[in-house]
Amino acid sequence: MTHRIPGASRVHRRWHGLILSVAALAVLAVIAVLGTQWVVANQSRSFPTSTPWGPDCSVWTGEDQVRLDRDEAKRASTAAAVIAQGDDAPISAPDVDDIPVEVMDVLVNGPADDAGPSMSCRYSGEEVEFEEELGSGLTPRAKALKKGIENDFADTEIGGFVAGGYDTGHGEGSAHYEGRALDVFYRPVNEDNRREGWLLAHWLIAHAPDYQIDVIIFDDKIWSTRYPSMGWRHYEADPDNEILRHLDHVHVDVLRGPDPDDGS
Repeated sequence: MTHRIPGASRVHRRWHGLILSVAALAVLAVIAVLGTQWVVANQSRSFPTSTPWGPDCSVWTGEDQVRLDRDEAKRASTAAAVIAQGDDAPISAPDVDDIPVEVMDVLVNGPADDAGPSMSCRYSGEEVEFEEELGSGLTPRAKALKKGIENDFADTEIGGFVAGGYDTGHGEGSAHYEGRALDVFYRPVNEDNRREGWLLAHWLIAHAPDYQIDVIIFDDKIWSTRYPSMGWRHYEADPDNEILRHLDHVHVDVLRGPDPDDGS
């Protein structure tokens, strides 16, 4: 006769379930690590990425992803813009002695045989209040961003807004209609202007939390708070339209916030 120990089957089932749970978690962890390594190894060949952990920003030097914290990224992108502007720069370059030389080189000069992108940062946005458009055609947040750009970049041609606001001329749902967007122009479309545009785009992505930036579009690339760790993604637009592809201007818009009148 076989004697069963009272409760033994329940204990066995519990241990069996625990072992299966631990095994499943281990498999998921391995998949996550391998998946992240694949993304960094493959996507970063074209665009820099920023994983959901560790420092907020990363710079692709062509061989390595160099991680930077937010302060380092802001100083590096600002210094790169100042260096590239030379004597025309409206401010002095911040100290970047702690930033690797190869990082500064790629931010100032661009990747080999290209203009950018080289830097990406992680920022998922934050809760903000909805702002009404001012008489200038900009919200207070967008106005502060415009002032910040003009403080660090000389002779900028900034548009994308008009006094009283737009009611036509942009795509459906465009942030321009709410005064939340700026267009910084780099015309004509050529390699020198692409390089200047990426200096600004990198500055914007590094300073995104300071100005509560939501979306940046330039040179067939887009970055947004909606996918903060994916970095720069390909931007789909009419291949024959330089304006829609944002080849001649950097588009940037700030966070919207919920409109108390429509519950969004």
